[in-house]
Amino acid sequence: MSAEASVGSHAADSAQSSISQPAFHNSEDLRNRGLLGSKYVKLNVGGSLHYTTVQTLSKEDSLLRSICNGGTEVSIDSEGWVVLDRCGRHFGLVLNFLRDGSVPLPEDHKELDEVLKEAQYYRVQGLAQHCISAMEKQKDVFETVCRIPMITSAKEEQKIMASCRKPVVKLQNNRGNNKYSYTSNSDDNLLKNIELFDKLVLRFNGRVLFVKDVLGDEICCWSFYGEGRKIAEVCCTSIVYATEKKQTKVEFPEARIFEETLNILIYENGRGSGPGGLHLLDARGSGASLDEEGATGGDRRVRRIHVRRHIMHDERGHGQQTVYKD
Repeated sequence: MSAEASVGSHAADSAQSSISQPAFHNSEDLRNRGLLGSKYVKLNVGGSLHYTTVQTLSKEDSLLRSICNGGTEVSIDSEGWVVLDRCGRHFGLVLNFLRDGSVPLPEDHKELDEVLKEAQYYRVQGLAQHCISAMEKQKDVFETVCRIPMITSAKEEQKIMASCRKPVVKLQNNRGNNKYSYTSNSDDNLLKNIELFDKLVLRFNGRVLFVKDVLGDEICCWSFYGEGRKIAEVCCTSIVYATEKKQTKVEFPEARIFEETLNILIYENGRGSGPGGLHLLDARGSGASLDEEGATGGDRRVRRIHVRRHIMHDERGHGQQTVYKD
């Protein structure tokens, strides 16, 4: 009798123990039955702890819904945290999107790309599309911007020219560096040079680096660089000897400036290296009112074009004789 009582007591204890045990005691049960029997979920995403509901995780047809309904196997630690082997930096943003349907995205392109990768991993299509739309808007903004560096020192200029792989056009514009008065058309021509610079920036944006120098010694001078060295220079200022006083005159050699800009395009992507590129640069036309000087340095020369140097001009009305003197 005592043996039978002992067996009966042991069976009763086993039955009571099985009733008191939780339904989801181990991860194997969870894999088979999912989290639908639970209301709240504890998530450990790469050490970042999050407490949310099954309803939130199930809002979109995503990897998180699959985890909740048992379609995807998960690991659970001894304290009941669902462990996801993923960086948890942006997981809070993913949860907020599931809660609200929208979320502010980071403006930094790198962080935005990280959020997109997380959205794609968890298969949250709404957030992924939101990220892609934001990246397309950023791309449109970046493509329409033309940035023009301003040179602040000679050292900075040397660094820019040496490190840039694109052809470079520099406009030196310093109207205040003048001890004489300007002729009547100089201000208009100076503005025309600046306007031409802006038009060239828009036309060759991405192919040529355009820089401005407002601290140099020249009043208006164009410089053209290829492969880190100066290829040509167009000086637009000259001294006018009037009847009683000297004046500074600014010219606008639009055709020559445009020609030199086209010439340095052969240095795009390193195409100006070798004798072929130099030969193309030498095959150029010359203007009747332009004086050219070649500064030789071995086989390489810098073309310096000065517009109407040392002009004898009485600056009087139309029909008066003008004499040019070198």
